[in-house]
Amino acid sequence: LVVPEVNAADALVRPRGIIANPNCTTIQMVVALNVIHQLSPITRVHVATYQAASGAGARGMMELDEQTKAIARGEEPEVKKFAYQLAYNLIPQIDVFADGDYTKEELKMYNETRKIMHSDLSVSATCVRVPVTRAHSEAIWVETEETMELDVLREAFRKAPGIVLQDEPSEQVYPMPLFIAEKDPVYVGRLRKDLTNPRGIAFWCVSDQIKKGAALNAVQIAEYLVSQGQFSKKK
Repeated sequence: LVVPEVNAADALVRPRGIIANPNCTTIQMVVALNVIHQLSPITRVHVATYQAASGAGARGMMELDEQTKAIARGEEPEVKKFAYQLAYNLIPQIDVFADGDYTKEELKMYNETRKIMHSDLSVSATCVRVPVTRAHSEAIWVETEETMELDVLREAFRKAPGIVLQDEPSEQVYPMPLFIAEKDPVYVGRLRKDLTNPRGIAFWCVSDQIKKGAALNAVQIAEYLVSQGQFSKKK
């Protein structure tokens, strides 16, 4: 499991020649978490995801579009891809339920985050399918070992590779999937102190899971391996 902004060197250790792309929700989260973790180790993460129909593939996007049009025509929307009608609705289940009534998607965020970040931090996730065509959003709360200064953290996000900071609440500037679909970076905003925890930080991040959450991440892994001389160039 490799996210180049976080653990690129892990790509150099591949016993069977296989490098796995992590889950899309995990990828965008760890890109942002790593910035905080470098300033002060993270001990605990709570995350609620708002996952677009595109996470279920082309059929998912098509079903959302068809349901929305059917409702506009006064017709009963057809449900095929998702367990329930997605248009004008939220579905608090992605993948099947497993241990502790967490879904497999939620458990991936727990297990993959710890492996990618080489940390025993705790992660509790609730993954929700939302009626958005493309780009996943996440509301994230983290607890760090030390108290964080927001100005320091904002500056770290500004300088971090693969991240765009959109955090001007007085001007209503924050990331939204409508404007981030088909773009490469992870966008971060709504950065603030957690009112329930003196060592807590809350923020919002959005990323196109087809780009950074899948294809782009794989390309970046390949580019890193080439930069490390892992593949010889053909003449």
